[in-house]
Amino acid sequence: MKITDEYIYRQPEKYQVILLHLISVFEQEIPELKLLFKWGIPYFYYNKKPFCYLAPNHRKGFVDAGFSRGFQLKGNQESLVGEKRNTVKSLRYYDLETIDNAVLIEVIREAVLLYA
Repeated sequence: MKITDEYIYRQPEKYQVILLHLISVFEQEIPELKLLFKWGIPYFYYNKKPFCYLAPNHRKGFVDAGFSRGFQLKGNQESLVGEKRNTVKSLRYYDLETIDNAVLIEVIREAVLLYA
């Protein structure tokens, strides 16, 4: 079992289902993504460059999908969280039901264009 899988399956169920859903959407949209374990969390790389991390925050009860070039994104600003970060903006999910797949897919598709 890969270290990313071990990390995900050690998470409480709430975070595990969110992480697994996000991973499936990312991989369906961009099959070339590589899911690695960097800085203690699952991190997608695209063309050998950091693309998006998936970070559960147990204290605050959410999973962050943090896009490495998030501040360059133009669309879906009402859904993206910047929070005192210089480059990363994230989509934040408190439970599986709050994931808007349409917004997630739009952000993924726009973000991949930043790597062209």
